[in-house]
Amino acid sequence: MRIKTLVSSLLFIFLFSGCKENKPEDSIKSDYLDYSKSDDQATGGIKMIPITTPVGKFKVWTKRVGNNPKIKVLLLHGGPGGTHEFFESFDGYFPHESIEYIYYDQLGSYYSDQPKDHRLWTTERFVEEVEQVRKALKLDNTNFYLMGQSWGGILAMEYALKYQKNLKGLIIANMMASAPAYNKYAEEVLGPKLPKEVFDQIKTFEKNKDYTNPKYTELLFKYYYSEHILRKPIEQWPESITRAFKHLNPDVYVYMQGPSEFGITGDATLKNWDVTARLKTLTIPTLVIGAKYDTMDPKHMEWISNEVQNGRFLYCPNGSHCSQYDDQEHYFPGVIKFLKDVDNGTFQKEESHPLQ
Repeated sequence: MRIKTLVSSLLFIFLFSGCKENKPEDSIKSDYLDYSKSDDQATGGIKMIPITTPVGKFKVWTKRVGNNPKIKVLLLHGGPGGTHEFFESFDGYFPHESIEYIYYDQLGSYYSDQPKDHRLWTTERFVEEVEQVRKALKLDNTNFYLMGQSWGGILAMEYALKYQKNLKGLIIANMMASAPAYNKYAEEVLGPKLPKEVFDQIKTFEKNKDYTNPKYTELLFKYYYSEHILRKPIEQWPESITRAFKHLNPDVYVYMQGPSEFGITGDATLKNWDVTARLKTLTIPTLVIGAKYDTMDPKHMEWISNEVQNGRFLYCPNGSHCSQYDDQEHYFPGVIKFLKDVDNGTFQKEESHPLQ
């Protein structure tokens, strides 16, 4: 009888020892691709969000990937006038970690409405657009992470400076906090590294405002973009990047940024933009991403991470402006760790030691 009882007990333990209470992260992982209870199921996560502007009402395109009630990352693309396509490499990394992320084409970009009114192309109006998108997507400070790359970094900083109470975390990728400092870096550091005859030709085209000359574009892509935008020969660039450049809205881009990535030049409205004196007011967890070969000075990016109150610096030693493509081995583990650390309450400010 005692043997029978012992066998029964052992069998019970064997059968039910694996039946542990599901952890919250297990539930998140199992529900990650379940859109059945979502109002965007029929469109595969796509929403055309109505926004109100001083010159009328328009719609902007968003696409949600995955479900995670605690981590929702709204992606702000570069340009201005670029597209979410610059971020498509995220598809290879975020889903495995059950990170919800939202592609978003800003007003004027390829998948959204494209009004032709220069009064719309101001940083202040774009900030209010992001806030309207946040409200429409029901994001709040329990789950809302804002990630901006290049011009998207400008927009992310400006949004956080006004609305950080709505954020759980901020990621500033490949964008200095000062357009004049960015221009100085391009002119005094990166430009002189080009072959002298190439640099002289580029400066001549810019002096003559001959920005539409095919030779000007050819020189930039061959000698500058392949070194500092994405470190591969142009013919080897990922299809998503070439598609994003094809979809770039020059009306918005030239008006705000200027004719190229070689600094903010001409009459571009962003050329005097600078928020360096205001960064110390940011208290939310902030990740700042810099890269060795970027068009943005990585030392300045490191400085930003120390200037904000709760910053961390992610350095991509093999990367350029699009480190999400040419230094993925450093970029994605660093971004994912930041999101997970903030989410589980273990994030701590990390004082960065100056880059040599």
